[in-house]
Amino acid sequence: MVLNKDTAKKTAALLLQINAIKLKPENPFTWASGWKSPIYCDNRVLLSYPEIRNYIREKMGQQVEILYSKPDVIAGVATGAIGIGMLVADYLGLPFVYVRPEPKSHGRKNQIEGHLEPNQKVVVIEDLISTGKSSLNAVQALEASGADIQGMLAIFTYGFDVATTNFKNKSIELHTLSDYAHLIQQASETKYIKEEQLNTLLEWKSNPSTWQS
Repeated sequence: MVLNKDTAKKTAALLLQINAIKLKPENPFTWASGWKSPIYCDNRVLLSYPEIRNYIREKMGQQVEILYSKPDVIAGVATGAIGIGMLVADYLGLPFVYVRPEPKSHGRKNQIEGHLEPNQKVVVIEDLISTGKSSLNAVQALEASGADIQGMLAIFTYGFDVATTNFKNKSIELHTLSDYAHLIQQASETKYIKEEQLNTLLEWKSNPSTWQS
């Protein structure tokens, strides 16, 4: 769920500006899942642009305050949200931890890195939501450690039905700065994409798992 339409529009514009989001309807990407996609998102790119990362840091920090007042800890999902999660924690003056996809196979075999006490209120930060599987895996690890999960805030979501279902089934509240609808609107209004490319992007969104170019 997007909280602020102006923020959603500007965030989409900034991600397009620095090519954090690439649109190639005529030459689709192949995701790790095997899905063919006319869009690829790598929000880690924004960390290389001080003005843009500070904008994202500020907006995410403000939204955490609006939604959850002041939690005890900010948690980032490795690896994509470690950087932005640290920025949000710094903005709020809060402790930070990050969550690996699985425990390390050596040393202390941690899955959660950093200091986290049982029953602390935690807001999880993500860079990108696709199906939500990896994000909810991190939530599960935090809950297993005794954390009280307040919700999750991400930079961008594709808005897939499967993600909505996954978060609903786990009773986890998800909010994002921007989403696919605002991205496509911004790309269309600024002539970043042509009309035929817009049609392809809309077709893909209706059934991404089986879409073929």
